[in-house]
Amino acid sequence: MHLLYADESGSPKDPNQNYLVLAGVSVFERQSFWISNELDKIAARFDPANPDEIELHGNPVLNGKGIWRRYPRETRFKAIEDILQVLANSHISNRIFASVIKKSSISPADPVETAFEQLSNRFDLYLMRLYRNNDTQRGIIIFDKSTYESSLQALATNFRTIGHSWGVLRNLAEVPLFLDSKASRLIQLVDIIAYVIFRYYERSDNRFFPIIKSRFDEEGGNVHGLHVIQ
Repeated sequence: MHLLYADESGSPKDPNQNYLVLAGVSVFERQSFWISNELDKIAARFDPANPDEIELHGNPVLNGKGIWRRYPRETRFKAIEDILQVLANSHISNRIFASVIKKSSISPADPVETAFEQLSNRFDLYLMRLYRNNDTQRGIIIFDKSTYESSLQALATNFRTIGHSWGVLRNLAEVPLFLDSKASRLIQLVDIIAYVIFRYYERSDNRFFPIIKSRFDEEGGNVHGLHVIQ
């Protein structure tokens, strides 16, 4: 099974933000333990006795919020870099998918729905490429618990039955699942990735983006994993 852990960054209704990002990290099920273990090691720097209590989230770590106030900026930034390097150094099959939406460009359409349609379709096409190469594993999308739970599940059901703009989803085993981010290092990882991509487009912040740039899904030099509406 290929697991696409997904999360958003940016608010669809905040007039002070131009972009919304929905990002996902696709990992084969046997890869998730290794990645989680490496992220646990980073969390243990900040609470060796109880690393499970340390949640790794982009906004608090980068901006020094909550428990992260006690750590200097460069310590926090180094943690983000090391977290991203875990993915960068992982198996080549682990891919990033992201839809970046400039909200004004699609108004009055819902940017969350637009981004989810793109993300799910591109993940489905990736699974189809694998199927053509005799990898018959199917996929599932796993989100952080959010206010979008019911709407995204309904959308995913429609994409699998009625269809979306480019056809019908054929390679997903189930509608999206929703987890508490506290229980999943992979959800925490994609939270950070989504925030890094958001900062790159919203604020032209290029400090972290290059670490993950090569991990967007691509084939033959064509990048399929990064979709941008400017």
